[in-house]
Amino acid sequence: MNLALLKNGMKSIDTSSLVDKVEDSLVELLKERKLSVGDVIPKEIELAETLGVSRTVIREALTRLRLMGLIESKKKKGSVITSPDLFGMMGKSMNPHILDQETLKGIFEIRLVLEIGMADLLFHRITKEDIRQLHQIVDDEPPATQYHLFNIEHEIAFHGKLYEVTGNETLKKFQKMLLPVFDYVHNSGLLKKQPLLKMFVSHKELVEILENGDPEKFRNGMRNHLENHFARIFDL
Repeated sequence: MNLALLKNGMKSIDTSSLVDKVEDSLVELLKERKLSVGDVIPKEIELAETLGVSRTVIREALTRLRLMGLIESKKKKGSVITSPDLFGMMGKSMNPHILDQETLKGIFEIRLVLEIGMADLLFHRITKEDIRQLHQIVDDEPPATQYHLFNIEHEIAFHGKLYEVTGNETLKKFQKMLLPVFDYVHNSGLLKKQPLLKMFVSHKELVEILENGDPEKFRNGMRNHLENHFARIFDL
């Protein structure tokens, strides 16, 4: 029999374990019951009866949820819902050496999109002191940007300050994880060969826009600032 036909005729084999399935079922059950942070989850025996599995399986699945930071044990209360440390979990796995190529490329693109989209937050929250600090940061950079596509020290100082200005703690934490991966992808062979560099808006020019422009001008300026990175993704 033709191997392709044989494969098409066979049902895909579910390789997930019973604990995997129960773990997923527990998460769905907690959602259905609309439990929130601080709420006590059902006892092991109730969960075992509800899901039709042994308490041993339930116990192992709950252990996984504890490791993920979704629940924790409280004295005299049992297991309660917690607010997981998302960035703590992500940070442990945000190692460019263990991520596949598609994930790395996706992270590279996320950073580009975020920095174009932060314009309104910046203009709403930036202060004169922020502008002064940004001027200090860019004073040490080269005047022309044509041959300085990516300098990790300049990027950390300047873009890190922009994330700080947004006042969004989630964005700030995310940026700290994104930049090392961005640096890795930039210097790897994952993207298209670096094209002939075009002149683009410098960090200094972006500060001038923040000082005298508006969100739309900043979005356009940041898009131009990142033009050579986009050229490595698209045929520009």
